[in-house]
Amino acid sequence: MKRRDFVKSSMLAVGSAAAAGSVAILPAHGSSRPEEKFPEIKGLTKYVADFIVAAKYEDIPADVLELGRKSLLDGLGLALAGSVAETGPLVRKYIESLNLGLGKASIIGTGMKCAPRFAAFANGVSIHAHDFDDTQLAVGKDRIYGLLTHPTVPVLPPAFALSELAHGTGKDFVLAYHLGVEVESKIAEAISPRHYADGFHTTGTCGSFGSCAAAAKLRGLDARQTLNAMGIAAAEGAGLRENFGSMTKPFHAGHAAENGIVAVDLAQLGWTASERILEAPNGFFHAAGGGYDPGSILNRLGKPWTFASPGVSIKPFPCGSLAHPAMGELLRLIREHDIKPQDVEKVDVGTSRNLTTTLLHHRPMTGLQGKFSMEFCLSILLLERKAGLGHFTDAVVQRPEVQEMIRRINFYADAEAEQTGYDKMTSLLKIHMKDGKIYSGRADFAKGSPTNPMSYEEVADKYRGCAEYAKWPSKKADAVVEYVKKLETLPDIGALAAALTS
Repeated sequence: MKRRDFVKSSMLAVGSAAAAGSVAILPAHGSSRPEEKFPEIKGLTKYVADFIVAAKYEDIPADVLELGRKSLLDGLGLALAGSVAETGPLVRKYIESLNLGLGKASIIGTGMKCAPRFAAFANGVSIHAHDFDDTQLAVGKDRIYGLLTHPTVPVLPPAFALSELAHGTGKDFVLAYHLGVEVESKIAEAISPRHYADGFHTTGTCGSFGSCAAAAKLRGLDARQTLNAMGIAAAEGAGLRENFGSMTKPFHAGHAAENGIVAVDLAQLGWTASERILEAPNGFFHAAGGGYDPGSILNRLGKPWTFASPGVSIKPFPCGSLAHPAMGELLRLIREHDIKPQDVEKVDVGTSRNLTTTLLHHRPMTGLQGKFSMEFCLSILLLERKAGLGHFTDAVVQRPEVQEMIRRINFYADAEAEQTGYDKMTSLLKIHMKDGKIYSGRADFAKGSPTNPMSYEEVADKYRGCAEYAKWPSKKADAVVEYVKKLETLPDIGALAAALTS
């Protein structure tokens, strides 16, 4: 099935009769009914399971390991920062309320330990709490750039918890992490764009498969057990974009991180599930997307690895990634022309319409809404010349001068930006000054993307900022940077865990 079949616009309305009259339900933009029938592919789930079971650390190219090292460090820093987010104490209170007794898996940024599934949940929520974690990029032009999954957050927590519990080596930890990211990313790339366009949050849905892959590798499941675990994980996966801008968005990520451990624990005990959960007519790809592109996943795992192509983007700002090109370009223009907020008449920012519907809070009133508001993201840069963890709060968003600046931002769908394809985040800026001058700029990608990557030291600087935000001891914070540099040489990741816990 070709990708273009997924994205042809549909004018078909589905009618349903009701007592009060007839209600027409139109498909969301990006939805379609594929003209070709659902692909009849046999053995796809088995191919994925066999890849997980057979993969070895030595199969991962050196450049992929280096790219993964940056995302690992990024994720650990975000777990520290997220431990002091509003969701952090709530998650810990929830776990304590279960009265399950003591466990041995660490909740990063705290001294609390619990069962690995709940540690994975807590750390997953923390990594995604500030929406500052990495994003998988798209291959096809029908895919919304950066909106496939957040690859690290569903995978790092279960890999960390199970490695700590088993006193696993750094190599084992790294292998499980890369397998999880690869499986999750290829599944997200394959499913019809309708999956995301119609409201599913892929980090919660496809991310559950990545969590399962990492956990299955560390638990040593055989191919049959891995097949069953994937079927269980598919049943657990969930997440709806309507929750963006609320605490339940990071819940999606934490739940996905937990799902893999639950699925693997059950499969190891003999629990059964469908062994063709991906490709079956009633399976994941059909039920959750209406279709998929077999060519994006079949015989493609590790060929090439996702970290190598199309790559993973590390965020420079703690908000929705689709705002980042415009934010980076605005910051460049502000610095270049020494633009003062009081001199700005208005700012036009044109993007594809997919950005305008995902950055959906056009008049935000909370910090979480601000993370999904182009208007707020540009306003805070105009006012402060920076946008850090401390800016995305209710108090900052509600400041009168911020709300006034938000009204000066004209965020709209632009035909030129639309034509560049969804695999870019083209943002066209025009800053209209009160003296009549206009400063224009354009950006297709943001800092941290494969076209403009962060170095390990730049990621380390971001990590240190997260650690400082969490008031984490600098000695421990610096130790983590060094441990991750030489992660594969660690005989036991316990030393890394000790540097991330109190």
